Amino acid sequence: MIRVALLVVVAMLAFAANSVLCRLALAHTAIDPASFTLLRIASGAVSLGLIASLQRKRPTGSWRGALALLGYAAAFSFAYVSLGAGTGALLLFGAVQATMVVAGLLRGEHPMPIQWLGLVLALVGLAVLVAPGVTAPPLVGALLMLGSGVAWGLYSIMGRTAGDPVAANAGNFLRAAPLAVLPLLGVLALGGGSVDGQGVAYALASGAVASGMGYALWYAVLPHLTAARAASVQLSVPVITALGAVLVLGEAISLRLVLASLAVLGGIALVIIGRRKVA
Repeated sequence: MIRVALLVVVAMLAFAANSVLCRLALAHTAIDPASFTLLRIASGAVSLGLIASLQRKRPTGSWRGALALLGYAAAFSFAYVSLGAGTGALLLFGAVQATMVVAGLLRGEHPMPIQWLGLVLALVGLAVLVAPGVTAPPLVGALLMLGSGVAWGLYSIMGRTAGDPVAANAGNFLRAAPLAVLPLLGVLALGGGSVDGQGVAYALASGAVASGMGYALWYAVLPHLTAARAASVQLSVPVITALGAVLVLGEAISLRLVLASLAVLGGIALVIIGRRKVA
């Protein structure tokens, strides 16, 4: 059990590292978001492909999954041009959970009152975070990150029926890698596009380690966790990201971010408690 707990901690650190590494690259190096996205997905494809090969699994996945993955990764990178890491992680996480709740409603699920309360609380928290004000995040960046969260939520929903998660993720990353050239071509056409050694290193670390190895590690420990516990531990990711942003990026934690975090994470916790009661 201690081994499982340690692996869960490492997986959550890897998920949080994606936000910190992306913001670090786009705020402090010369790499552009499209190049970061391409390098992240390509290195993630190599990492997951090797892991699948070592486990004697053949990459599967789908083009739908690849498009959702690319939508998440591209919007994620472009959002972090202007967003702080902690703010971005909270917007992403809130949008992912809201998307999955809405998808459940469309499938005919009937949430308990406590789940409705949690959803409303989380949405209010997101509204507080993006509301106009001195400490409000840039609107374009916030909308991009919300879109990224919706794409990741859809990707997660597809993953429920995709069979082996490592094989499915490997296949989706492999399909998404050539598609990731398209945003870069758009940036180049507009006269942008740039890379440097440090930015490339951050992108490769985000793709090969934080994404590829992080996802593989998470799916390895997932069978040892209940669904409610797995959802609960992921509440730590925005908190870890915010702390990492303070330590690595020197970002300040505003009162608005603290209050929004309490509302969003508290609301999601209520949704998880409701799921446990239904189960």
